[in-house]
Amino acid sequence: MRACVMFATETYALPILRPLAAAAVARGVQVRWLVTDAVAQRLTVDEQRLRNMADIRAFSPDATFCAANWAPPGVPGLKVQVFHGFNANKREPDRGHFAIRGFFDLYTTQGPATTLPFEALARDHGHFAVVETGWPKLDPLFAGNVAHPIERDARPLIMFASTFSHRLSCAPAMLDTLRTLIARNDRQWLLTLHPKSDPGLIRAYQALEASNARFMDSERLVDMERASDMLVCDTSSVIHEFAVQNKPVVTIANRRPEPFMLDVATPGDVDAAIDLALSKPPSLMAAIQAHGDDIHPYRDGRSSERVLDATDAMIAAGKAKLHRKPLNLVRRYKAWRDRASLFPA
Repeated sequence: MRACVMFATETYALPILRPLAAAAVARGVQVRWLVTDAVAQRLTVDEQRLRNMADIRAFSPDATFCAANWAPPGVPGLKVQVFHGFNANKREPDRGHFAIRGFFDLYTTQGPATTLPFEALARDHGHFAVVETGWPKLDPLFAGNVAHPIERDARPLIMFASTFSHRLSCAPAMLDTLRTLIARNDRQWLLTLHPKSDPGLIRAYQALEASNARFMDSERLVDMERASDMLVCDTSSVIHEFAVQNKPVVTIANRRPEPFMLDVATPGDVDAAIDLALSKPPSLMAAIQAHGDDIHPYRDGRSSERVLDATDAMIAAGKAKLHRKPLNLVRRYKAWRDRASLFPA
């Protein structure tokens, strides 16, 4: 691979794609970014943005890595899905994580839980390949060096996060409970919300900051996960990326509770559940270990390398064995329309 593009439409894609971009640069691959204006504001001086189709054609990438559920049409090279999260079971399978939209040549999956379903779908559809690589976002989670450590003391450090989906989010209901728990001052707290959450709700959570509570942007999610002892959440893919560290998770009215979660019905049940989670019951910890091995068995911090290897192998082999992608005119029209809103022709 000589050159590649990182495609992001939301700021939460940056911590997914940056480890992959760093690994590509270390191999001598030229990297450019194809992003919305909002994401472009978060790019560093070293992250060069492509602004129009003329720039893209001149750059002529061999691959585009997508942390989104679609790929921009008309961009040369392989379209590689690297995913914007784990399967959180927010929707039915054919509308959620396993929806096949006809954009991608290669799916780089996170672990057996996603690899096996996508391999079955690849046999059915025939127009894409699947390689299990692990998820680039988690490379820093298992790296030896901590780029931006979070200071803490001996008190338990609890992370709170929530999905932006109104019907599944516990964030509005948790405000008063968190205010009470933070005021008690016996624990430390790291608070974050999805960047697409209601701005008023984000301001309300920022107002919870205290000497023992900090609100952080979701771009620092991995730093928060590394520092925290446990997580309080609802139905978000953050649950799964936290659990692969073999740390406990308390969920509030999760859509599909699993054995590795301590699921409670209401915010009023959270305090006692935190105490139970911090005691690390053996049966709970065994369930967490089994779940982590299923969704992301890689603990070496080299998933980005495997994504690049899989992409290079597919470029070398070509796409001759793949079927032609379905036309799906409605979805293609929407993709062209969305691309036009990103950058001019």
